[in-house]
Amino acid sequence: MLFPRIIASAALASVSLAGSVAFPALCDKFDAAVSSSSFVKCGVAPERWSEYEEPQPGAIITVGKEDDVAKIVQVANAFKVEYLVQSGATGWADTFTLGRNGIIIDVSQLKSISFNKDKTQVTFQSGVLIEDLVGAAYNNNARVATGTCNCVSVIGAGLGGGVGRGTGMYGLGSDQLLKVNLVNADGKKVTVTPTSNPDLWWALNGAGPNFGIVTSVVYKSYPMPQAENTAWTGLLHYDSSKLEQVISAIDKLDFEPEMQLDFYFTQGQLAVLPFYLGSEEQGRKKFASILDIGPLADDTAVIPFNTWNAAGDMFCARGGRKPAYTANVQTLDPIAWRNAWNDYLSFYQTYPEANQTTILTECYSTDKNLEIGGAKSAYPWRDIKCYAIVIPWYTSPSLDVQANDFAKRLRHLWYNSSGTSDSSYVNFAHGDEPLSNIYGSSLAKLQRLKKQYDPKGKFNEWFPLS
Repeated sequence: MLFPRIIASAALASVSLAGSVAFPALCDKFDAAVSSSSFVKCGVAPERWSEYEEPQPGAIITVGKEDDVAKIVQVANAFKVEYLVQSGATGWADTFTLGRNGIIIDVSQLKSISFNKDKTQVTFQSGVLIEDLVGAAYNNNARVATGTCNCVSVIGAGLGGGVGRGTGMYGLGSDQLLKVNLVNADGKKVTVTPTSNPDLWWALNGAGPNFGIVTSVVYKSYPMPQAENTAWTGLLHYDSSKLEQVISAIDKLDFEPEMQLDFYFTQGQLAVLPFYLGSEEQGRKKFASILDIGPLADDTAVIPFNTWNAAGDMFCARGGRKPAYTANVQTLDPIAWRNAWNDYLSFYQTYPEANQTTILTECYSTDKNLEIGGAKSAYPWRDIKCYAIVIPWYTSPSLDVQANDFAKRLRHLWYNSSGTSDSSYVNFAHGDEPLSNIYGSSLAKLQRLKKQYDPKGKFNEWFPLS
């Protein structure tokens, strides 16, 4: 059965594939293959978090039924159509090569979430965002370990590692996976567990987008009554003259499993977001060295689990150009961070349209990561303390050169002062880094497995291994 589709007239009509059906006629093939729950839009632009180097597909297929993903991949393979899966559409890297001869497989409507009876496991689909899963867990008297940004896909973040407020207690997002349902490069549905296919499981946990389209997972959940599911957190605002003191204090912190911290350069201001999984009294003791510096304002409070990520909601605004760069950071050098502040402030003040430009640094306890170890996971950066990200944020392509130059300078500064080898977390990376900076010691094995599980490079849009 065919379903309504939106077709752009002239421009797309000329797009064709050698030896195959042309767009937009090709959309009929996808229409005929999928269920009535899914729909195809030809010739429409994607709505993504960043417009910088975003993919430009010939069609977007919004999936309404999990089984349709395999059917879409089979049709795409038959007609040599490239594809990219998206859920939260927040991935910002410039590794996308998808053009008018390709499709986006949009799984954002796959939102099913179900907990087992004792709330120790949760099964959910690939369209579930962090805010969806957190809300469902809270309503089910449970806690889950997710990332810190509400508008990001849980599975999307987890397949790259997945750091978040609960990392110190529970490990990475990828460590929460118990079972993965995916569609492989042949368009076949496959269930993967740590015992059913240890090599593929290892690769999925850190480099997942290279090995299939994950449609649903079984994930760890932790029973927690709502009344106890709280933490102490909130923004501390500092005068920029205190920057060196703040950076030095953060650098010297011994992050216990219950502790996490973000700090920001945003809107020309310096802010710190401490997080403690416990009481306000204990939280203030653990972060006393930062509080004693004397913030201009203290907005901290004990808040429920379903609001832990609220401070980051401002970053979820879609649109604009955001060519972000990142570096893994083990040591915070106050002199280097003063230079970063000066460069940030200069860019912020010179280009008024870039007034949402932000530097965000996330710091974590590594205790649980190191306890779990890397034997069952391709994620290579379990010992990293902090992740620094610069997000130039503006609207006009005419500012691309200046924005990229500014962000590259900061990444270079962090690489040189980070106390570790040049490396970048895949979920935050720009896309121009050597693969060794992204996949570290896991690279060689990942490339061997890529040849085995995706020899034709079907899954090559996100930091491709081939």
